[in-house]
Amino acid sequence: MGNEYVKAFRMQLKPGYEAEYKKRHDEIWPELAELLKNAGILEYYIFLDEETLALFAFQKLGENDRTANLASLPIMKKWWDYMAGLMEVNDDNSPKTVSCPEIFRL
Repeated sequence: MGNEYVKAFRMQLKPGYEAEYKKRHDEIWPELAELLKNAGILEYYIFLDEETLALFAFQKLGENDRTANLASLPIMKKWWDYMAGLMEVNDDNSPKTVSCPEIFRL
């Protein structure tokens, strides 16, 4: 396992875009998937609360975590632009996120 750690955060989907959000992630661009893996993301899950449309994301990160650099990369910005109409976003089209601190692990 090494120096792996986890990061969790919440995002918000806009009403009516559940199927499109899933479709776009099912068809994630191969170059984006590779970029995320190369940034140190070992596992990445996104769950949907169908009642509130909250998206809960969970990432397992390796010791070579370089996710802080992703925001500056053109492919990441292109993905954010592509997804911006489906979810709540910041001025730069990055998803609005709320960090979810870990309170339990088994």
